[in-house]
Amino acid sequence: MILLIAFAFLAGIITVLSPCILPILPIILTSSIGGQNTGKSRPLGVVTGFVLSFTFFTLFLSTIVRLSGIPADSLRFVSVLVIAGFGVSLLVPQFQVLIERLFSKLAGFMPSNQNRTGFGGGLLIGFSVGLLWTPCVGPILASVISLAITGTVTFDAFLITLAYSMGTAIPMFLIMLGGQNALKGVPWLLANLGNIQKLFGVLMILTAIGIFFNVDRKFQTFILNTFPQYGVGLTKFEDNEAIKNQLNKISGEEIDIGPKAPEIIQGGVWFNSKPLTLAALKGKVVVIDFWTYSCINCQRTMPYLRDWYERYKDKGLVIIGVHSPEFEFEKSEKNVAQAIKDFKLTYPIVQDNDFATWRAYSNRYWPAKYIVDKEGYIRYTHFGEGAYDETEKVIQDLLKETGAKDISSKIDNPTYQIQAKTPEIYLGYERSNLENKQVTYEGNWNVTKEYANPQKDAKLFLNFESKEVFLVMRTKGAPAKVKIYLDDKLQYFGEDNKNGTVTVDADRLYKLINLPIPGRHILRLEFEDNNAEIFAFTFG
Repeated sequence: MILLIAFAFLAGIITVLSPCILPILPIILTSSIGGQNTGKSRPLGVVTGFVLSFTFFTLFLSTIVRLSGIPADSLRFVSVLVIAGFGVSLLVPQFQVLIERLFSKLAGFMPSNQNRTGFGGGLLIGFSVGLLWTPCVGPILASVISLAITGTVTFDAFLITLAYSMGTAIPMFLIMLGGQNALKGVPWLLANLGNIQKLFGVLMILTAIGIFFNVDRKFQTFILNTFPQYGVGLTKFEDNEAIKNQLNKISGEEIDIGPKAPEIIQGGVWFNSKPLTLAALKGKVVVIDFWTYSCINCQRTMPYLRDWYERYKDKGLVIIGVHSPEFEFEKSEKNVAQAIKDFKLTYPIVQDNDFATWRAYSNRYWPAKYIVDKEGYIRYTHFGEGAYDETEKVIQDLLKETGAKDISSKIDNPTYQIQAKTPEIYLGYERSNLENKQVTYEGNWNVTKEYANPQKDAKLFLNFESKEVFLVMRTKGAPAKVKIYLDDKLQYFGEDNKNGTVTVDADRLYKLINLPIPGRHILRLEFEDNNAEIFAFTFG
């Protein structure tokens, strides 16, 4: 655990070099300036506010959004207003004094004669920056965020996040002190401090406006597309076996082959069956399959699951699909029911909207399979696609242990070869992984925590290498029209692509491209309206 905290601290220090942070740096530098009487207390206030805010919102933002119904973008908007307000205070000193006195009174811990030193104002700026701070995260912070999404916030996760934010605070503090010393140590700069303060005020206001219109995110995309290995290189040091082992531990006690299988947590809606329990299924072989309906990797496992269920259900096999949603719209009972119908799934399925069963199994993957023997013990696990022959062999062996007769040893599963070299790409800022290169935007876009909403005539460019391209989309109401171009030519090869246009009329995964052979291409999407919300690209 100490190793993980140390690496998180180091990752925080390195974060200041991340291209995702560059748009925030003007705020950090400018926030250290508050007039001639400003001392070290303002930078100290900024880093204190940042550490508190970043730690809190990283761990609890998902919970806050879920319980309050307040969109995360609303909090981002408030932070932008705070930043802009402090920019105005640098232009208008009287306004500066006013807001710092107001904050001091609200805080109730700072003497009024210290207002001009700016600790209170710095604290508020730092608190706002902590909410705006969306670094290109590496494995360590990504794992913590994953836990937070499922509502699992442990003391270890708190320590890791705190270490990360404190590591980030060190270069932030040094940048602000350096700015102060440069201004006060150079006679010409000191003589023109008033004008420089106003210039910084303008810079802070422009930065706030840019963040409001998502210019920061467009800039991030540009940098990462231009220098695709830059962001990856910054987090590469986290990708080692020691770190991976520690990350597995903080997600909960790992399940090794052989432990008693956790019970299916009741409370979710069941399909194709009355509610089932492992206790009641003792004596049977049970496959627990964690999936979500818009996941292409999950979809490609379904033919095998259907086959096994039809082949072995009369021999004592039970398959329970645990639907743990990746996106908010996948929590809809109606949407899940439609997906079950579309995929022709006849085995029992339960909704796990609260990730209760997911957490019970300490699961971290879609798809994931846990095979439980007749006594209720986990005898086999597999994450992701593949290993179909191996999985079926385990099913056969465990059925034979139950005394089932006429279990054929013949295994002849069709193989599906994944041709993609481009990894999954998320378009919402919470899980954005655009450091993996590929995506640029044109036109007006509204990027939220979970998805990107293109406005009319907006365009998206994707540099990919694969045979198939899929995109998770939904409509805000009226059907959305998306034109598909491949290497500047209208593209007609795709299950959902009709005459070069995809009509988005449901919340699901859409197949945009299906090429005869894999290759590297440029995909261009043109949006005819603002009705589409796009979540993630996957490839095959």
